[in-house]
Order: sequence, then C-alpha cells, then structure tokens
Amino acid sequence: MKKKISLILKEYSLITFGVFLVAVGVYFFKFPSNISTGGVTGLAIVLNQLYDGLSASNYVTIFNIGFLVLGFVILGKDFGVKTAYGSVMLSVFLELFDLIPFPADFTLPITGEPMLELFYAVLFPALGAAILFYYHGSSGGTDIVAMIVRKYTSLDCGTALFVTDIVLVLLTFYNFEQGRINYTTGLLSVAGLITKTLVVDSAIAGINRSKHFMVVTTHREEVEKYITEQLHRSTTTWECEGAYSHRKEYAMISVMNRSQANKLRNYLKQIDPHSFVIVTNTSDIIGKGFKQV
Repeated sequence: MKKKISLILKEYSLITFGVFLVAVGVYFFKFPSNISTGGVTGLAIVLNQLYDGLSASNYVTIFNIGFLVLGFVILGKDFGVKTAYGSVMLSVFLELFDLIPFPADFTLPITGEPMLELFYAVLFPALGAAILFYYHGSSGGTDIVAMIVRKYTSLDCGTALFVTDIVLVLLTFYNFEQGRINYTTGLLSVAGLITKTLVVDSAIAGINRSKHFMVVTTHREEVEKYITEQLHRSTTTWECEGAYSHRKEYAMISVMNRSQANKLRNYLKQIDPHSFVIVTNTSDIIGKGFKQV
C-alpha cells in the first residue's frame, strides 16, 4: 500500500512539473509574442487580441473549466482524472503568473528576438507534453474535445485537431489589435506548429529510450546470473554455433535502461573480452517491466 501511494505521488509530482513547463512556455514566450501552435492557448491568443478585457491566461482558464464540465457531463467515469488534474493545474499556474509582482524592468517578450522566443515557446511545452504523455496525462483543453469525439464518432480525432490547430495558426497572420497582416508572427506560428510535433515525439522517445542487447558468448551462466541478480532484468538464451569456428556458443537478448546497459558492457569486457555484442536504441517495448500488453 505504501509503495502504491509513493508511486502515485511520484506520478502526480512529475505531471505537475510537466504542466509547469507547459505553463512557462505558454506564458513567458507564446503569449507575449502572439505565437500560436493551436489548442486552447492558441485560441486564447486570438481572443485576447479581439477582446483584451481579459488576459490570455483568463481565457485559458475559462475554456479549460468549460471543457472540464463538458468532459465530466458527457464522459462521466470514463473521463481521465490525470487530464482533469492537468487542465486545472495549467490554469492555476497561468493565473499565478498573472499575479506575480515582477520587477519593473522585467518586460515581455523577454528577449525581443523572435527566433529565440519561438525556440522556447516550442521547447518548454513540448518537454512538458512529453512528460504528460509518458504518464498518460494531458493539460486538458482540446484533448478533452478529442476524447468526446472519439467516444461518439468514428472521426479521426488527430486529423480534426490538427485542422483546428492550422486554422488557429493561420489567424495569427492577422494582427487584430493593429488591423494589419503580420507575416513575422504568422510564419513563426507555422514553424512552431511544425516543430512542436517533432520535438514532442523526440522527447517522448528520449524518455522511453532503452538499450536492446544481443550478446553472443561462451559464458552463459555467468552472464545470465549477472543480468538477473545484479541488474534485475531477464534474458532469453538459445544455443548456437559459430559458422567459422564451429564452436558452441550462446546467443542472448535482453532490454534494459542506459545505466544498466553501461554496467553490462563493463561486465562483458571483464568476463568475456571475445564476446560479440550488438547494442541498439529502442523506445517502444511491450512486456513485463516495460509497457503492459
């Protein structure tokens, strides 16, 4: 029981950190530069230009509350607790940022350099989103709409949301406050939308990355014992024969994290310097100790 509580606390702490990264990227880089990569924050940027009586953070809070209520009413028990938590925390962080009394010389945009603003406007939310996806959470918003659409229709939610994101990005080409076309902001938003997916995918792959070992050795018992007892992993072994030497050997496959991989490399050097080892990166592993089937 204590272990389960500890695991839950760890998950929600990391989800909170992921949402915090999203909030930092949105508040300090997206909002000041009017860079939109879609979603609720993109809609908030557009509405803030049309009706500036409320801050962009306020618009995010209003939409997140609306989508949360909609999610609970329509989805009921199927509604994700982690999605609800992420949605609430994003609004909390953005509203808190609005209340912080920053020094008088602290101005937004922070750098005044569009490419730097774009870089961090994509980087922070992408890293945060990767952490959320890893723990099966999200920051709410249009993700809740996708959950509703997925439940009641056969529509491709990913395509629908991507089209929505494109529309919101295209709206940033027009500066509603000044009443003119703003190519710089629009093109930065397009670049942000394109790179966001690439960065999120790369970040998720980096978080999930493990090492896949293929070892050919004559020291079967020693290597198996080290992997199972010292690294607390398992291995699959079969007997084979070298085509040149015709010597009886053993081929072994195992998957482990990077730290364990380094230990196994060093052990193989000591126990069997003539072993043949192939190591590859992998990030999508299904089975005991990794993703559940």
